[in-house]
Order: sequence, then structure tokens, then C-alpha cells
Amino acid sequence: MRKRNPLKKFVICVYNEGQEASLPLRKIYERIPDPDAEHAVQIRVIDEDGEDYLHPANYFVPIELPKDVEDAVESAAELESARR
Repeated sequence: MRKRNPLKKFVICVYNEGQEASLPLRKIYERIPDPDAEHAVQIRVIDEDGEDYLHPANYFVPIELPKDVEDAVESAAELESARR
């Protein structure tokens, strides 16, 4: 069984003005800690292709997933990464 990574956080998109096509509302993203981005009031997230991007921090709200959901999301990401 996988241990929870305390640095791993998830966020949900709640605003996307100007980025509607690439940043769907209500989508959950994995957040990557990035102190430089946070200092600039931005957030780094991983998209469905495994690429990370910076976006304004106010586009997202942090969420905590139940452990079984977090494990399922991580497993799906690993499976997708292995397929590439």
C-alpha cells in the first residue's frame, strides 16, 4: 500500500477566464509545490498529458481527497504515464 505524500496536494479549477479551452472548470488537478510560483501568486498544476503549467492561484481552490480516491488518481496517472 502506498503512503500519502504530504507535499502532494490537489486543487479544483473554479475560474478560467481567458483559458476556457485548456482549463476546464470543476476539473481536479495535482498541484506541484513551487515556491517561486507561489511568491508570484501562481500555482503549478499537472494536466491530463502529464505536463505542468503555471496559472493564477485564484483560479483554484485546494481540496483534500479521501485516501482511496487519492490512491486511485495516482494509480491512473502512473498507468497513463507508462502508456506514453
